[in-house]
Amino acid sequence: MEAYLDNSATTQCSQAAADLMMRLLREDYGNPSSLHNRGMEAENYVKEARKRIAQTLKVNEKEIYFTSGGSESNNLALLGAVQTRTFGKGIVVSGFEHPSVQRPLERLAKQGYDVTVVAPRADGTLDITAMLERVDKNTILVACMMVNNEIGTRNDVERLAAEVKRRNSRTIVHVDAVQAWMRVPIKLDNIDTLSVSGHKIHAPKGIGALYLSDRLVQAFQPPYLGGEQERQGRPGTENLPYAMGMAAAATRLAKTMKSRDTAMRALNRQLREGLKAFPEVVINSPENAVPEVLNFSEMCIKSETMLAFLAEEQIYVSSASACGRGQPSHTLAAMGRDPLAIDTAIRVSFCADNTPEDVDAFLNRFEDGMKHLQRIKK
Repeated sequence: MEAYLDNSATTQCSQAAADLMMRLLREDYGNPSSLHNRGMEAENYVKEARKRIAQTLKVNEKEIYFTSGGSESNNLALLGAVQTRTFGKGIVVSGFEHPSVQRPLERLAKQGYDVTVVAPRADGTLDITAMLERVDKNTILVACMMVNNEIGTRNDVERLAAEVKRRNSRTIVHVDAVQAWMRVPIKLDNIDTLSVSGHKIHAPKGIGALYLSDRLVQAFQPPYLGGEQERQGRPGTENLPYAMGMAAAATRLAKTMKSRDTAMRALNRQLREGLKAFPEVVINSPENAVPEVLNFSEMCIKSETMLAFLAEEQIYVSSASACGRGQPSHTLAAMGRDPLAIDTAIRVSFCADNTPEDVDAFLNRFEDGMKHLQRIKK
């Protein structure tokens, strides 16, 4: 039995989104910037997609900018937003961010910005107190993720943003919500920029969006230049079919958040209970992590070896972020976990398409892998 349990890496595009995109690719293929009827029809579709995405975040539709995905949204937000602040050079970021946050900030550090990295707490959540201690009159930006992509911890970014604004109302707060969107409620009070991605919510790869507060638009300086698209914030012809596909997927999921949460919690409990049969296993995801993600270390077989065994059995999971290309878990390292826990970590991530049978299939094949690989190891 095949079981795809790597939904934090990517999800299967929904049939409804795929059908809609195919129709738009073949029939409504005008350029939204063209002034003829085809172009105006295309522009209306882009407006509709923007409106639907904005509704899921409860923001003004003009504050939504389409991008190629979460990584571009993070880059656009960070590299563009810092240009709106000239009163200081201070940047505060958590110690377990996605590479699309880490690397832009590393570049800014080389350009003279004072980047302070704050390690997470031992449970993998933001150390909000420590981050706030670093915020002062010279802090222009604070960045963090809302849901950790490797262990699923949910961070109280609303509290962090509110406290940051109390200390310095001019500090920009950026949130990477790629793993949070359509999983948990998002309140954008005190948050200035926020990134989401399509392929994490059953839309296609290659489409994402950035919420950019209108408070920043006038001084915002995007890192690349071109045409007038996206209020000049992200030049280039809009990817109309994919934008509508993402909007369709988001609209569908917005209606089922509570029921999906209940279903995901049941699968998570089933997996946690099943893993108790293996005394070697250490759970890395805390109980209050989002139920879609369960990360554990089996403490004896390297992740890459176990993943290869499971893949041969058509059981698909991962060890860390897909963007790490097989690198050890950055989050567990930032949490101070020992090398063995890091080297043997496995991430199981659910979506609404998964079933209890998928969990059973994983546990059965995992048990086979533990017996087989330990025997070979000896």
